[in-house]
Amino acid sequence: MNKFRGLCGTLALLALLIAPRQVPAAEPTAELRSAIAAQRALPRAPQLPRTAFLDGRGLAAVQLSPAGDYVAYLREQGESRSLFLLPTAGGKPRVLVARTQAEQLFWSRDGRWLFLRARKSLASVSVDGRAGVRVPMGGAEQRGTMKVDPSQPAAVLLRERRGVGRGERWRVVRMDVRGKRTLLREDPRWVHDVALDARGRIVALARFEGGDDALHRVQADGSLREVLRLRPMERVRLLAAQADGSLLLDGNPASETPGGNFRRVLRLTADDKLQTLHEDPRREADLDEVALDPRTSMPLVASYRSTVAATHGIGDAQAIVAGIARRFPSRDIAVQPGSGPGAKWLVGERAPTLRDPRWHLYDPRTGNVRRILDEAAIAAHSPQESQLARKLAVSYLASDGLRVHGFLLLPPGVDPARAPLIAHVHGGPINHFRPGFDGIAQFLANRGYVVFQSNFRGSTGHGRAYTFASNGDYGNGRVQRDIVEGVRWLLGQGIGDAARVGIVGHSFGGYSTLLGLTFQPDLFKVGVAGAPPADLGWGMRWLVDAGDQGDLPDRSLKHTLAALSLDATDPATYARLHAQSPQANASKMRRPLLIMAGGADRTVAIREVATYAATLKTLRRPLTLLVEPNGGHSPVDPVPREAYLFAMETMLQKHLGGPLPEPPGQRLRAYLRENLRV
Repeated sequence: MNKFRGLCGTLALLALLIAPRQVPAAEPTAELRSAIAAQRALPRAPQLPRTAFLDGRGLAAVQLSPAGDYVAYLREQGESRSLFLLPTAGGKPRVLVARTQAEQLFWSRDGRWLFLRARKSLASVSVDGRAGVRVPMGGAEQRGTMKVDPSQPAAVLLRERRGVGRGERWRVVRMDVRGKRTLLREDPRWVHDVALDARGRIVALARFEGGDDALHRVQADGSLREVLRLRPMERVRLLAAQADGSLLLDGNPASETPGGNFRRVLRLTADDKLQTLHEDPRREADLDEVALDPRTSMPLVASYRSTVAATHGIGDAQAIVAGIARRFPSRDIAVQPGSGPGAKWLVGERAPTLRDPRWHLYDPRTGNVRRILDEAAIAAHSPQESQLARKLAVSYLASDGLRVHGFLLLPPGVDPARAPLIAHVHGGPINHFRPGFDGIAQFLANRGYVVFQSNFRGSTGHGRAYTFASNGDYGNGRVQRDIVEGVRWLLGQGIGDAARVGIVGHSFGGYSTLLGLTFQPDLFKVGVAGAPPADLGWGMRWLVDAGDQGDLPDRSLKHTLAALSLDATDPATYARLHAQSPQANASKMRRPLLIMAGGADRTVAIREVATYAATLKTLRRPLTLLVEPNGGHSPVDPVPREAYLFAMETMLQKHLGGPLPEPPGQRLRAYLRENLRV
């Protein structure tokens, strides 16, 4: 049988089984009413090709040199990248490295060298094109890059594992651009961050200590003095050590201040007192990004992106950042400061409607802005902004009174009251949606669907207390109700057709999709689940014991899950999650379902997905299963990624309406014939 035809035939035959529940309409809020009117008045966007939402960004990384005199960037060139250097004073960019697999780049402190980090290697190259050193990453030593060494002109800090008998020790090593290595510390614990003084000595470190992270000061003799013991979901990142003995941090350690559970910019004084240097003025969002002065390492810029994207200056940089923000109203800006009064600053302009960021140079002395990296070839296939959906930060009250946050995408030229509504659930669940561009959500909006993204309780980005508000109720309980109640709230606002509501998601979002179809079939008429754990208790236990987390030196996930009441090694927790799982309740699942999975997934075991699919098939439930044989947790290559979108839009179109999918090309048809399992 032709498997591709089987896919289309299966999707065409699946029908809605349950009559839609009528949700009483309610008057939209003033803000929503204004947004709805504005979007509805726009011209309807043309149906864009799937590849418009799949093509990688033209630029993989863009970094300003410490002195602000160069911008280095990695430009996509087919299956590899090229490293370019652009002088900020003017002139054309030049190629430093014609072909590289690097995904990230970092400047040395002196601005004369660049470090290129690929998945399996780290290399250095000078600004005049001379190659330095190339070393392998990963391997038996589990070598990894920690950060650029701020105490040296041109060096990087590496973390390496050293086997000792049946045990292990961890080394922090300085490596300069020529490959010269200096051992800075060997520790029996996994050290995840360090701070160095001006002489290059480690004066503080954060390490995993078997159950908790802890921050220590390193004494002159190498001994440690603990200054912070961190609880689960508390994190600190060491930004810099100051001459007065204070440490600059970002993180969310416990504090007596009102915003103490949020990630923020901090100073730990010489006498170990925590001071908040900057936090979200709205008291809604965790710190997302902090930029430092390349010369003094003092924090200058703080960005928050869990609700409305906002970027603020710190200290003397307040006026400069406010001036930049005025030049880019209603935009998410990422700022990289240059060092010194005459240095240019680099500004990344981002928005939900910009697949590729726009890059600008800002002169703090004059306030002038100059667009750079705007060659047509860099964003050749990027959709026009007018063709993409506006993304609104929304919040609603759950039935127990907790305010829940999220985002809403409104397609241009579409009346949302008559449009299908899709609940798009994020993975993790220790994760959250942000206000920027989202390829899956924009793809769905381009097909005419209103898309709702809930940052349900248990999500990150809104403070530690918000994450722990889940109380471990990740089955058919409070977390799922946040998503369901958000959908019903929108329907009550007159947003979405109650007879055409679907749910989609990947990983934990796929699990939520299975829950929605199983336990809320009156609301959700169809679902698309990518890499879904069908039994979260079993899945979490496998992940920690044998999956991606099984061989990591930092075993903190196990303790985080225990703190979140998700410890599947606890019999009571396992029994509770299993009893509420889609696997144990498969007989209740009657809605059309598409599952997509990877055969080599190390996050969600393929056998878990296959067992659930076999159960549904035995029960003669409406299921379509697409498996990439050697695929990981998410599709990476172009054809599997396009297949993901094609199968999704085909399923949703058949059951919720919308435009017919663009016909698949020859390679996609062959892929579907080969990998459609059910």
